[in-house]
Amino acid sequence: MFIDEVTIELYAGDGGNGCMAFRREKYIPMGGPYGGNGGSGSDIIFEVDEGLNTLIDLRYKRVIKGDKGANGEGKAKHGASAKDVVVKVPLGTVITDTETNLIIADLTQKEDRVVVAFGGRGGRGNMAFATRSNPAPAFAENGEPGEYKKVKVELKLLADVGLVGMPSVGKSTLISQISASKPKIAAYHFTTLTPNLGVVRVSENKSFVVADLPGLIEGASLGEGLGDRFLKHIERTRVIAHVIDMSGFEGRDPYQDYLILQQELCKFNERLMKKPQIIIANKMDMENASYNLKVFQERINNIPIYPISAMKKEGLQTVIHALSEQLDRIEKQPLYEEQQFERHILYQFKNEKPFTISKDGEAWIIRGKEVEKLLRMTRFTTDEAAARFANKLRKMGIDDCLREMGAEDGDTVRILDFEFEYKL
Repeated sequence: MFIDEVTIELYAGDGGNGCMAFRREKYIPMGGPYGGNGGSGSDIIFEVDEGLNTLIDLRYKRVIKGDKGANGEGKAKHGASAKDVVVKVPLGTVITDTETNLIIADLTQKEDRVVVAFGGRGGRGNMAFATRSNPAPAFAENGEPGEYKKVKVELKLLADVGLVGMPSVGKSTLISQISASKPKIAAYHFTTLTPNLGVVRVSENKSFVVADLPGLIEGASLGEGLGDRFLKHIERTRVIAHVIDMSGFEGRDPYQDYLILQQELCKFNERLMKKPQIIIANKMDMENASYNLKVFQERINNIPIYPISAMKKEGLQTVIHALSEQLDRIEKQPLYEEQQFERHILYQFKNEKPFTISKDGEAWIIRGKEVEKLLRMTRFTTDEAAARFANKLRKMGIDDCLREMGAEDGDTVRILDFEFEYKL
């Protein structure tokens, strides 16, 4: 089954908890803190596997979770980091963050490998908090929560030439004659239900890849027929080859077929119109084909036209060499602009508070990633840990904001599912 688009949720592993312990040995007075740090949670990594050509493995994995890092232990033992989760995907896979609509990665090289969701760092044990003023801290951190992302994973095939055309114009026959590809060929519409790739060998050391896409009809960009589901696979191609049935089979007008193809490509993505194009006039062995070709050529004057008969293998070498020469002159261009990538975004400093405060009935609600992360990493097992948490909130400016908004001594303050009592 050919699957080229899935949406999945990623939960990277949480960091392991730090340990609070003290060194107690017979001949070592004032042993001090002895708790180790937790290990890092597992990252979720996407990696290219050339043996794959579909995303079917991800269709049944709508949620991928990483493992938690091991907790720290006494005697200064640090927890082990969790093993990373590696997700294998085909060459040409694009990963997009559904929340921001920015591209995380476009995997177009054989060795491409990218961390999509980062695991949380391990919490620090009390050894890490020892200072001159506090040589024996009685608190430790919980592990940092792993990153959560919902991503769209799309496969956009890597091919040099894309064959587009109406149903039953002979695209599958053509690719089967010029390459070793063996697509399904039959005398009815929409025989090709999934894209086919074929390697065309020009000479001993020279070849290029051709993609045969399912037939398009008018309205394909709006979902008619097989819709625009497979049009995205032509976005990476360097040359678009229109395969036109010159025989006028079923009363079709070859020129009108060409105009419909151009219209649907433009509606799907205007950038496709900037790609070099050729026209392959197929079925020249049939009646009326020569006359139709003459009329067609009178209307087209800016795109090269190559008459062939794919069934009888006539004119194929001319097309192959023409495509090869054209590809030699065209450099490979990136599919996306740099501004579309997540890594390109420049985050500028703004003098804004990293939290929001609102009132819900009698309780003050505090929200914000930094505040919530601090809460999750705080282990409220000792008074010292609670005092450290309150001090960090104060440094963030939360106490001052509450006071300015009218909070009074004894009011309830809520962060996530935890409630605290406000003290002036």
